[in-house]
Amino acid sequence: MIMSAAKFKSECLALMDKVSKTREEIIITKRGKSVAKLVPLQSNPPLTLFGCLKGTAVILGDVVSPIDTEWDVSA
Repeated sequence: MIMSAAKFKSECLALMDKVSKTREEIIITKRGKSVAKLVPLQSNPPLTLFGCLKGTAVILGDVVSPIDTEWDVSA
Protein backbone atom coordinates (compact mmCIF):
# COMPACT_ATOMS: atom_id res chain seq x y z
CA MET A 1 0.00 0.00 0.00
CA ILE A 2 1.25 3.48 -0.86
CA MET A 3 -0.02 6.64 0.84
CA SER A 4 0.90 10.27 1.35
CA ALA A 5 2.59 11.48 4.52
CA ALA A 6 -0.41 13.69 5.34
CA LYS A 7 -2.82 10.75 5.22
CA PHE A 8 -0.40 8.56 7.17
CA LYS A 9 -0.08 11.25 9.84
CA SER A 10 -3.85 11.44 10.35
CA GLU A 11 -4.28 7.63 10.51
CA CYS A 12 -0.98 6.58 12.06
CA LEU A 13 -2.20 4.53 15.04
CA ALA A 14 -4.84 2.66 13.04
CA LEU A 15 -2.30 1.92 10.29
CA MET A 16 0.18 0.51 12.79
CA ASP A 17 -2.51 -1.88 14.06
CA LYS A 18 -3.38 -2.85 10.48
CA VAL A 19 0.25 -3.59 9.58
CA SER A 20 0.62 -5.68 12.74
CA LYS A 21 -2.43 -7.78 11.89
CA THR A 22 -2.15 -8.11 8.09
CA ARG A 23 1.69 -8.06 7.83
CA GLU A 24 1.26 -5.71 4.82
CA GLU A 25 3.91 -3.02 4.27
CA ILE A 26 2.97 0.65 3.79
CA ILE A 27 5.15 2.97 1.72
CA ILE A 28 4.85 6.61 2.75
CA THR A 29 5.37 9.31 0.14
CA LYS A 30 6.11 13.01 0.33
CA ARG A 31 5.46 15.08 -2.78
CA GLY A 32 5.17 11.89 -4.80
CA LYS A 33 8.52 10.40 -3.72
CA SER A 34 8.87 7.42 -1.40
CA VAL A 35 10.45 8.49 1.89
CA ALA A 36 9.64 5.74 4.42
CA LYS A 37 8.23 2.26 4.80
CA LEU A 38 6.16 0.92 7.68
CA VAL A 39 6.80 -2.80 8.03
CA PRO A 40 5.69 -5.39 10.60
CA LEU A 41 8.18 -6.27 13.30
CA GLN A 42 9.70 -9.73 12.94
CA SER A 43 8.32 -12.15 15.50
CA ASN A 44 11.52 -14.22 15.65
CA PRO A 45 13.89 -13.03 18.38
CA PRO A 46 17.31 -12.00 17.07
CA LEU A 47 20.17 -14.46 17.46
CA THR A 48 22.52 -13.85 20.35
CA LEU A 49 26.11 -14.90 20.76
CA PHE A 50 25.18 -17.52 23.33
CA GLY A 51 23.44 -20.50 21.79
CA CYS A 52 23.37 -19.20 18.21
CA LEU A 53 25.00 -22.42 16.91
CA LYS A 54 22.77 -24.75 18.94
CA GLY A 55 21.75 -27.76 16.86
CA THR A 56 24.33 -27.25 14.12
CA ALA A 57 26.97 -29.79 15.26
CA VAL A 58 26.73 -33.57 15.16
CA ILE A 59 28.78 -35.84 17.43
CA LEU A 60 29.91 -39.01 15.65
CA GLY A 61 31.26 -41.75 17.90
CA ASP A 62 32.52 -41.76 21.47
CA VAL A 63 34.10 -38.47 22.54
CA VAL A 64 34.66 -39.48 26.19
CA SER A 65 36.79 -42.65 26.02
CA PRO A 66 40.57 -42.38 25.57
CA ILE A 67 42.13 -42.95 22.16
CA ASP A 68 43.92 -46.33 21.82
CA THR A 69 46.49 -45.17 19.26
CA GLU A 70 49.91 -43.60 19.95
CA TRP A 71 50.50 -40.04 18.77
CA ASP A 72 53.60 -39.20 16.76
CA VAL A 73 54.73 -35.78 18.02
CA SER A 74 58.15 -35.78 16.32
CA ALA A 75 56.88 -34.16 13.13
